[in-house]
Amino acid sequence: MIPTPVLVTFLMVAGIIGSAYYLLVLKPEDDEQRALRKRLKTGGVTSKAAVEAGLLRTETPFSQIPVVNAVLGATGLVSRPAQRLIDRSGLNLTVGALILMCLCAAVAGFLVTQTLSGFVYAGVAIGAFFAILPIWFVSHKAKSRIQKFEEQFPEAIDLLARALRAGHAFTTGLSMVAEEMPDPVGTEFRLAYDRQNFGMPMPDALKALGERVPLLDARFFVTAVLTQRESGGNLSEVLDNLASVIRERFKVKRQVRVVTAHARITGWVLAMLPPSLGIILTLLSPGHMSVLWTHPTGIKMVVVALLLQVTGTLIIRKLVDVEY
Repeated sequence: MIPTPVLVTFLMVAGIIGSAYYLLVLKPEDDEQRALRKRLKTGGVTSKAAVEAGLLRTETPFSQIPVVNAVLGATGLVSRPAQRLIDRSGLNLTVGALILMCLCAAVAGFLVTQTLSGFVYAGVAIGAFFAILPIWFVSHKAKSRIQKFEEQFPEAIDLLARALRAGHAFTTGLSMVAEEMPDPVGTEFRLAYDRQNFGMPMPDALKALGERVPLLDARFFVTAVLTQRESGGNLSEVLDNLASVIRERFKVKRQVRVVTAHARITGWVLAMLPPSLGIILTLLSPGHMSVLWTHPTGIKMVVVALLLQVTGTLIIRKLVDVEY
C-alpha cells in the first residue's frame, strides 16, 4: 500500500510537469502550426515572400519563448550541439523543450526519491540520473536514425545516378530521391532540395546535408558532387562507384559487429552483474542489505559504487566500440 503523502507528492509533481510541458512546449508548437497552415491557405508565394512571411528561417529557434530563445542563443556552446543532436534525431523538439524535460525529470526524481528514502544525497544522485534520460533518449533516436540512413543511402545514390543517366537535372534527381525514398533519406534529401529551391546555393545545401548527417559516406557524396560541379565529368558513373564503395563499407561494418559480438555481450554481462546481484541480495536478505540505505556510511558506499559502475560501463563500451 503506497503511503498517502507519497502518492500526493507524486501526483503534484506529475501535474506540475504536465502543465509546464503543455504551456511551454505543446501550446506554442500548436500555435505555430496553426499560423503556418493559415499562411499556406493564402496560395503560392515566391521565395522572397516566403522569407517575409516567416516560412523560411535562417536558423532554427532554440525555444518558442522569445526570452528563453535569446538566453539559449547567447549560450551557443550548449544550445548549438543540442540543436544538432535534435536535428539528427528527427524529433519535433526544441532545445528549450529538451532542457525543460531534463529539469522536470531531475526534480521529479529528486522529490520522489527524497520522499521515499528521506535521504538528500540519494535524491540528488537519482535526480542527476533522471536528468540525463531525455538526452539519452534523443541521442538513441539520433543514432538509430543515422544507422537507418546509412542502410538506405546506397539505394538513394543509385536512384540519383539512374535519374542523371535518364537525362534529368541534378536538382530533379534530388526531388525524385526525396519523393521515392522513405525517412530518413527522403526527409534529408527533401530538406536539401527545398533549401536550394528557395534560394540557397547548391554547394551550401549539400554541405548542410553533410553536417546534418555525420557519416563519412555522406561526406563522400557531397565531396564527389561538388568536385564534379567544379571540374566536370560523368557524375552518374561517379555515383555508381560511390554506391559500390558504400555497400562494401557497410558489409565490413556488419563483419566487425559479428567479430565484436562476444566482447559486447561480455561488456553487458559485466555491467549488469553488480546491480542484478544487489537486487537479488536485497530480496533474499533485506535486513542485511538495508544498512546500505539506512546508515550514512552505507549511503556513501552506494553513491561511490554507482559512480564506479557508470565509469566502468563507459570504459567497457569504449573498448568494444571498434572504429571502422
